Amino acid sequence: MSVLQITSFRADITPPLGSPMCGGWIKAAESVTDPLYALGVVLLGEGAPLVLCALDWCGIGNEDHRRWREGLAAAVGTTPERVAVQCVHPHNAPLTDLGAQRLVRQYTDLPDLVDVPSFEEAIAQTAQAAREALNQAKPVTHIGIGEAKVEQVASNRRLLGEDGKVRAVRMSSCKEAALRAEPEGQIDPMLKTVSFWNGGEKLAALHYYATHPMSYYGDGKISSDFCGLAREKRTQEEGALHLYFTGCAGDIAPGKYNDGSPETRPILMERMYRAMVASEQEAERMPVPSLEWRVWRGALPDNAEQESDLRRTLLDTAQSELQRKRAAMLLSYREFAAREPLTLTSLHLGNRVCLLHLPGEPLIPYQFYAQEQNPAGFVCVAGYGEYGPNYIPLARQYDEGGYEPTWAFVGPEAEPVLKRVITELVRP
Repeated sequence: MSVLQITSFRADITPPLGSPMCGGWIKAAESVTDPLYALGVVLLGEGAPLVLCALDWCGIGNEDHRRWREGLAAAVGTTPERVAVQCVHPHNAPLTDLGAQRLVRQYTDLPDLVDVPSFEEAIAQTAQAAREALNQAKPVTHIGIGEAKVEQVASNRRLLGEDGKVRAVRMSSCKEAALRAEPEGQIDPMLKTVSFWNGGEKLAALHYYATHPMSYYGDGKISSDFCGLAREKRTQEEGALHLYFTGCAGDIAPGKYNDGSPETRPILMERMYRAMVASEQEAERMPVPSLEWRVWRGALPDNAEQESDLRRTLLDTAQSELQRKRAAMLLSYREFAAREPLTLTSLHLGNRVCLLHLPGEPLIPYQFYAQEQNPAGFVCVAGYGEYGPNYIPLARQYDEGGYEPTWAFVGPEAEPVLKRVITELVRP
């Protein structure tokens, strides 16, 4: 019998009504369409425990990400470096940055980014769930890996002209028929799944796919949206916990297939659900491999915006609320990065399977690059971990223009650094 054991945990992290959604840039929470969860697994038996956790939140930046990892580490008896926390990234959900919140409260009368009491409560509830789950650990006899194509969900947001510049953007929803008629563009169409088994009993399944997970948002109705709903359907019909991780989706969204109408959400959800089912039907089973957890600590070069300009923007009441809060978030990122290194991790299950955990919103080329580092392997990429860097484009994409570089808190020099890190974390 394998020494490897696994247990899963689940906690409701739905914020109270009135809480800021998406950093306070859209309507605050007025109702709950479906609850938000923190879902995770704990792997036991080879070294200190390992934790993989996915939150139905938009993002957790800087010290917030560290606080989540510290809370879960203390609960299961491990170190924060052996905890990976990623966000699914729905927008009718919290986006938290305590450092930016302090700047906003200290210097401005802007609305809050974070409901601090519910932030603290979410960590405490999730840590308690993880702690209690340790008593339910079961041995892992084998794992399963499989993938399936997701039909008519993802499309590239960046539509380039003949001059190589972005001529139009196609976001999460798009009502312009001409833009929706454009080709999908560069996407990763495959949803990948890793499952853990005890004989014939499925213990947990981890799904990975790259797209912004929003059908519509900004109406004050809390929801995990179509990716979270598909995952919940799988969990409810099987009993075993299913987790969903969003990949390198900074430039990927369902805009080609989504006009933003409420009727489209269940259609997108069903397409995701079918791919999840198919990925497991095509799964290959393998004996329990050895585990290797890799850690990188360091920094990504930030963008060239001057701190003095950012502080002026923060204090300038003539600027939009969005731009002032953006300045607060970039200042928060820099202040935190000056104190603590960025921590990136990967979990290797033998030489074939690698689960990679990336920060911010990496664009889709980074996912392909990660897969190229182990072409014979099964590489699953989760983005939206430490949200502080925000968008992470390739160097050339800054010159191409478009939306993503305007919210990149790292500069073009970040590309070679991140690629070196990915190589270190993914290579077999």
